[in-house]
Amino acid sequence: MTRSQRLQRALPAAVLAVVTVIDVLSGPDQVILGLVVMAPLLAATTLGRRATVGYAVLALVLAALLGVYDEQYTARTLVPQAVRLLAVAVGGVLAVGACTLRQRREAQLARLSAQAATTEATLQMAEALQLNLLGPPPQVAGLESAVRYLPASQHTQVGGDWYDAFALPDGSTMLVIGDVAGHDAPVAASMAQTRAMLQAIAQRSTGSPAEVLRTLDEVLAALQLHTLVTVLVARIDARSDAVDGTRLLQWSNAGHPPPVLAQADGGVTLLDRPPESLLGIAPGARRTDHTLRLCPGDTLLFYTDGLVERRGAPLDDGLAWLVDELTRTGREPLDRLCDGLLGELGGRVDDDVALLAVRLPD
Repeated sequence: MTRSQRLQRALPAAVLAVVTVIDVLSGPDQVILGLVVMAPLLAATTLGRRATVGYAVLALVLAALLGVYDEQYTARTLVPQAVRLLAVAVGGVLAVGACTLRQRREAQLARLSAQAATTEATLQMAEALQLNLLGPPPQVAGLESAVRYLPASQHTQVGGDWYDAFALPDGSTMLVIGDVAGHDAPVAASMAQTRAMLQAIAQRSTGSPAEVLRTLDEVLAALQLHTLVTVLVARIDARSDAVDGTRLLQWSNAGHPPPVLAQADGGVTLLDRPPESLLGIAPGARRTDHTLRLCPGDTLLFYTDGLVERRGAPLDDGLAWLVDELTRTGREPLDRLCDGLLGELGGRVDDDVALLAVRLPD
């Protein structure tokens, strides 16, 4: 027990002693016995319920005894003395009630603190597991890149968000951002399987992003992996145009939020195209490729829906916010750009957020 704790325990008893001594030294003509009620009130702020009850009873008994010394039981003073004793008794009851409420609040606070610590530890473990599933940040030759992953604050399980970037046999680069619906271990396993299958299909296929998505959808159906997946696959040519240094971007989107292009000249464009169904609904459905020329210094941002979805707000509001942010920060270093976007979310999101940002060197 610390010195401060010993002082807190001794303080109510000291108050009783001081009041008693003062009352006795003051003589029968000076009645201050009502001050003994301070003892149980002090006990209620620091001690337990049993100690507070003890001080309440002791204060009442002591007030009654001091009344004898102060000659307060005569016909003239009996009523005031009864009122004093009643006040001491009521003060004791209030002190016990206050102590009970304080202990309940302290117990509730302790439970909430323990739950918060457990949730935080579980969240950190889920984040570490998710990052382990995703592997080290992808590095692709000829492009600057940065990735980030932020778990949802309301979930303590691994999720289905992922990013990927890898070189293809012809030297081009494939970029992937995806999201398997849900938050639990089976979802994380489905994510890992889908990610690996997509990479394998892309490495052995000479087709476009749309062909890769169509093949992946058919493979998922053949393996009876009944899961819903939104995914965007993009491909950047290895060779730059000899005249202006641009490179061809080709992408296909299976129900995923559209990527954003922050151009070197400061313009920002949402690469929104007519939506196509996510994977797991209609295997073999027609998929469309879209193309665009990227200039040196252009930045592409791929993300999952946790970045732009807000509870109670339309998706268009989140997309407009993202365009505004990239208009302001699109030319910053990619690490700072990604950290700035996550910082604007305040660290708490309703769904996981995965980011993949790439930039053509100037």
